[in-house]
Amino acid sequence: MQKYFKLFKQAVKGTDEDLTKGSLKRAIVLLSIPMILEMLMESLFAVVDIFFVGRISTDAVATVGLTESVITIVFAVAIGLSMGATAMVARRIGEKKPEQASQVAAQAILFSIFVSVLLGIGGYHYAEDILRLMGGSESLISSGKGYTKILFGSNVVIMLLFLLNGVFRGAGDASLAMRALWIANGLNIILDPIFIFGIGSFEGFGVQGAAMASTIGRGCGVLYQLYILFSGKSIIKLHFHDFRTNINVIVRLIKLGAGGAGQFVISSMSWAVLVYILANNFSESVVAGYTIAIRIIIFSILPAWGIANAASTLVGQNLGANNPDRAEESVWKTAKYNTYFLVSIAIIMIVFAQPLIQIFTNDIIAIETGTIALQIISIGYIVFGYGMVFSQSFNGAGDTTTPTIINFISFWLVEIPLAYLLAVYLEVGHTGIYWAMVIAETVLTILCVYLFNKGHWKKVKV
Repeated sequence: MQKYFKLFKQAVKGTDEDLTKGSLKRAIVLLSIPMILEMLMESLFAVVDIFFVGRISTDAVATVGLTESVITIVFAVAIGLSMGATAMVARRIGEKKPEQASQVAAQAILFSIFVSVLLGIGGYHYAEDILRLMGGSESLISSGKGYTKILFGSNVVIMLLFLLNGVFRGAGDASLAMRALWIANGLNIILDPIFIFGIGSFEGFGVQGAAMASTIGRGCGVLYQLYILFSGKSIIKLHFHDFRTNINVIVRLIKLGAGGAGQFVISSMSWAVLVYILANNFSESVVAGYTIAIRIIIFSILPAWGIANAASTLVGQNLGANNPDRAEESVWKTAKYNTYFLVSIAIIMIVFAQPLIQIFTNDIIAIETGTIALQIISIGYIVFGYGMVFSQSFNGAGDTTTPTIINFISFWLVEIPLAYLLAVYLEVGHTGIYWAMVIAETVLTILCVYLFNKGHWKKVKV
């Protein structure tokens, strides 16, 4: 136990160990622990944020939902650039070229600021039109436009928080990425009730206060990231000369980022279509049960993405070190550990599905629907543990196109048509949608493993 505690402590504290040498198991653990803790905070933030907003009004919750449905554009760009930065930084670190890795980070910062300014101006100016276009009532627009304006106007902190954490992960500084997100989301959780409801003689700002808390929290997280990068306390050390525009690096980032953004958009939109099918063919209670089940699944599955991100870093660095065999071995080992974790979670979800759903609702039909959804979708964890690791491994190698195509096939050519076929045409009911999700994840895993074994990812130039 003392040995494992020491390893856990070292992983959280951070290490400058060379991940291209030594024990692979140790490297996976050192990367996975902080990445899991990072994702745990991200999942906790989502739950806590909606909890406080839910105490304001139904319009407030709707404002958050409508704004987030549009601001996914920002998240898509941020996640895409983050994937591109992770791949390029990891490759340069593996090649023992930290100066070039720093230049990649600087160019990524420049481009993300440029994009965020464009999105911010448009989103802030057309905030009311955005809410109106998404179906918001005039009363909702009147009370919620401030929330939308603040989030779009300050989207640069969202962009940079995701991007710079991608840089840290690519460099193997997973503990720094963890700390940045804990600072950002921890402050948001503390400030949420203060800015929403007020404290003492200070009056809160309602739903607008939620956006202010998020912006301040994320902004502090970004300041911490920049401090680490400029102070030389990371493998990546930024200097002002790194910010001289390098078109070649930016073009490569855009190419990699486009694939990463595409993956996010494809998966997000497929979930939206499934909700549309449910909403137009079943009762609101069924939709509520499904929504609660998905929230629980996201909360439980995010740590697994932390493990998958570890594989992405190891692949990038080992390919940079011209050691593709070690890169391949790291993926298989990480996938095995990830599957162990998700199978454990699946057992808990299947056994305790109903009590978990009952925490969020008293609606009998919603409880029944959510219980079934949670149990069926959890079955897919058995295969999804491998799928998410292999998918992230392509991204780590700099091949963001392959997982984008796999996502499109699995979610748009398999999941959505199959969900409609089973649920509506064959009249299986809402359970048909959940089984379609499991089948789609199985197809995704099979395609990922098949294409991974072909080995083309080993030859990608970044």
